[in-house]
Order: sequence, then C-alpha cells, then structure tokens
Amino acid sequence: MDFKDYYATLGVERSATQDEVKRAYRKLARKYHPDVSKEPDAEARFKEVAEAYEALGDAERRAAYDDVGRRHADGQGFQPPPGWDSGFEFSGRDDGAQAFDHSDFFEALFGRRSAGAGGRAPRGARRQPAADHHAKVRIDLRDAYRGAQRTLALRVPQVDANGQVTLQLRQLEVNIPKGVRAGQHLRLAGQAGSQGGDGPAGDLYLEIEFEPHPLFRVDGRDVYLDLPVAPWEAALGASVHVPTPDGEVELNVPAGSKPGRRLRLKGLGLPSTPPGDLYVVLTLVLPPADAAPAQEAWRTLARHFADFNPRSALKP
Repeated sequence: MDFKDYYATLGVERSATQDEVKRAYRKLARKYHPDVSKEPDAEARFKEVAEAYEALGDAERRAAYDDVGRRHADGQGFQPPPGWDSGFEFSGRDDGAQAFDHSDFFEALFGRRSAGAGGRAPRGARRQPAADHHAKVRIDLRDAYRGAQRTLALRVPQVDANGQVTLQLRQLEVNIPKGVRAGQHLRLAGQAGSQGGDGPAGDLYLEIEFEPHPLFRVDGRDVYLDLPVAPWEAALGASVHVPTPDGEVELNVPAGSKPGRRLRLKGLGLPSTPPGDLYVVLTLVLPPADAAPAQEAWRTLARHFADFNPRSALKP
C-alpha cells in the first residue's frame, strides 16, 4: 500500500491554512465534478480530491495524518505504525461521509466508513454525543492486574488564530481500575477538552490498549507466556519459576512434555469475575555445544539414542 500525499492531490503546501485547503478543494471539485467536467478521468480525480479533503479539511483527521506522515519514509510500502492513533483526543461528532468507496490507505488510517446511518465512522469521528470526546490510550499490563493512578498525556488537535492545525498537550490524572481489558472504555465525566462557548463540558471516553510486552500476550481475559525449558526438564519433569504480570509463581512441568504444550495456571490471567487464566506454552531450548566437554556430552546422548529418528513421521 502506497502512502498518499493528500497535500499534493489538492495542490497546497503542508503549511496551508484550513481556509486554503477548503478553497483548493472547491476549485478542484468544480473542475472534476462528473456532471460538468469534460476531463476523461474526471470521476476518478473527483474521488481523489474528495478523499483528500476529507482527510485535510477536518482539523482532527489532518493532525493525525500529519503525525503519521512525519514518521513515514518516502519510497517504502506504508502500513500505519502500531499504536499510531494512541494519545489523540478527538471529538465524538461525525461530519458525514462521502458516498463512495475510500482507498485502502484512507481506511487504514481512519476506518471504513460509508454514507448513511449504517456506516462506521472513522477513528477520528466515532458516533458519540456531540459534546463528548474520545481518545485511545496505552497502559502497562501490570496496571491492569493491580489498578493504578496514572498521569496520561493527550494531544488535542486545534485550529489556531492563523488557521493552522496544531496539537495542544494536556495531562489528566486517571484512575485505572483493576481488571480493565483492552478495548474497554473508561468514562471521565465532564473531562472532554475545550469545547468553546458556554455549554457544559462533555465526557471523555478513554479506549484502553496495552503496551506491547516482551513476555506476555493478551487475548481477552487470558494471558499467554512462552516458557523456555531445557530438554531434560521437558523429558524428566521439573519445578520451575515462572514470571507473571503480578509476580513470580512456581510451575510443575510434567515429565514427557513436548514443545508447544500449554499448561494452564487457573485464575492468573486478568482479574475479573471470573478471572482469566495464564497459559504457559513450552518451548525447547538446547544448550550450546561450544566446548569439548559439551560436545562430548552431546555425542554420548547421540550414542545412547542411536535408534531414535526425529524425522520418522516424514516418511511418505
């Protein structure tokens, strides 16, 4: 998938004001509108222009697009970086969708959307009450196990007095409840960003994501850990210490265990009612044969199991 330069599509500089973006769109929309244009590729060009304006004409989407663009290397295939949309505070409005299919690039950033009430709004325009805001935030897995009080920073897209889109940073003290899950929304009453006017502030909805962890994977309430074991531990059985997001526990590895075997630690997943489970997946790790004594030990093992053929199942 190629990165789309929406500024080039509209023929404006990246420093263009929102009014300049709007004027460029209107000019090109009149030029390529299929009902009046004589251009041979009018319909395709009109769709490109309309999509570019959907991305840049909305200050919130433009801020998100600019943030991704700053991290994109030209000439490379594009995929949105993991968690690229975390930390943006968006209003909950939906300003309506154009009645055409958007490009894969647009949908990768903002979600699939279609005209009418049945369409799914983009990430920057979830269907919330008009005064409410939402943001996607990442938390540490350990905080979901224990609960925590954390200071979270949110970036709020705004249009300044010169018509430029800027990102304002604000910080919030957030109580992370024990047992919160990925995809769950936390409601902060009356904490939506600046609305303008004299009306009451809306609510802020925080959608929870977990920071990638070097050891653990989360699936709903269950947590998975790949546990390295030595050949003799798998063959003879062993009692080993296993890390969990909430501390270390002892685990009995049954004799005769094979790589890929799953051992269940009941109730050690995410706290809930009932709690999730922690699944330990065994992986086999071989000691190195990098010295003469170690090499001789492997030769002794090979002689002892001379009749063992690990590829016997591959015979046709």
